[in-house]
Amino acid sequence: MNTNLKPVIAGFIPLLDSAVIVAAAELGFAEREGIALKLIRETSWANIRDRISVGHFDVAHMLAPMPIAASLNLTSLAVPMLAPMLLGLGGNAITVSNALWADMAAAGADPEGDPASTGAALARVIASRQKSGLPMLHFGVVHPFSGHAYELRYWLAAAGIDPDQDVEITVLAPQVMADALAEGQLDGYCVGEPWNTAAVEAGTGRIATYKQAIWPDSPEKVLGVTRKWADANPDTLAALMRAFSAAANWCADPKNNVELAGVLARPDLLACPAEICLAALSGRIRLDQASVKDVPDFLTFSGGIKAAPMPVYGKWFYEQMVRWGQVQPSKEAEQEVEKVFSPTVYLEAMGLSGVATDATIEMFDDARS
Repeated sequence: MNTNLKPVIAGFIPLLDSAVIVAAAELGFAEREGIALKLIRETSWANIRDRISVGHFDVAHMLAPMPIAASLNLTSLAVPMLAPMLLGLGGNAITVSNALWADMAAAGADPEGDPASTGAALARVIASRQKSGLPMLHFGVVHPFSGHAYELRYWLAAAGIDPDQDVEITVLAPQVMADALAEGQLDGYCVGEPWNTAAVEAGTGRIATYKQAIWPDSPEKVLGVTRKWADANPDTLAALMRAFSAAANWCADPKNNVELAGVLARPDLLACPAEICLAALSGRIRLDQASVKDVPDFLTFSGGIKAAPMPVYGKWFYEQMVRWGQVQPSKEAEQEVEKVFSPTVYLEAMGLSGVATDATIEMFDDARS
């Protein structure tokens, strides 16, 4: 072992979009950049937040809105943070119980997962349940400050469903979502893969719609780092991002899907069958046990310019925080969000300073419109 490597401790949650960090550690990308990357699997996003705040982790696989919430002092143990690199786009879905899907299908839900159709069908089901005096439906998300929470709320609200009045929304760890659905503790949830496919394969759930249909090509996970650590370790952070960029490009190559699924499936990583990982990696999504839909960009990885964060990304998350009453709007808060999602540190590390990112901004603005 090379004793001259710089040690870095990275926390992660067992999801497919931890692939970039996992590949960097397991396949030599970090070592080639002079980094001894140690991975620590965590059980919840709250633990990731707390442990990076107190210095147990140097960096982390993190929900994209989480560094914003921490920097705006909206969470416990809040410290100023950065999201200097994107780790993955897409990868989430909304899964419902078989019983709820049967009701939605009877109400006209599109079996291909169109979000407008499935949302409208759910609204009709909820209205019928309210008239019959049935209890509210119960949905799960992984964290209040998450793409999952905002995507679920966006989907519900677009269908005329009030997320705070017409349904109950609970926070659960990603890896227990499918079990909670099977036990009847949830009627549906929004989570990253492979925990939607897990419910489908178990025969207990049905994918109703997915992130790529709701908010195409949008950021999901980021590299999270405290500003204190980033300021104290600029060279290490730069080397780490170069390693992650190379790892992301490797993960993006379809010919590596089987090998990547095999690595991720290990007991110390995702601890799930490799074939469950392959669905999202290949873009062949099993909506139920009888239906497969090709969604080529369901989950995507990329290094280079496409992994650069942009203030416009953070702005969308901030707008959702304002919309749902999590933060009071202010010019100071907007400026802080721009700092969190600034591309400067990443572009400098990759030797891309001054490279135009207009295409990235245009893509994102199209998704927001």
